[in-house]
Amino acid sequence: MTKLLEQAIAKLKTRPISEQDSIAAMILEEIEDDNRWDESFARSPDLLAKLAGEAMAEHRAGKTQELDPETL
Repeated sequence: MTKLLEQAIAKLKTRPISEQDSIAAMILEEIEDDNRWDESFARSPDLLAKLAGEAMAEHRAGKTQELDPETL
């Protein structure tokens, strides 16, 4: 376990039980979401390469626009 994670858990232990459970649920949900993305990417590397190619072709053809960071 990293020092940062140890610090976070130590601080979390001082919070009310309901808050500890809420934060634990968020962490577990995030880990599961990451796992689903990893599995998706692993199953479809050709599709991802195709989509990336299409995106680059659109960009080169001038069909894209730069995002304004202030509106994100």
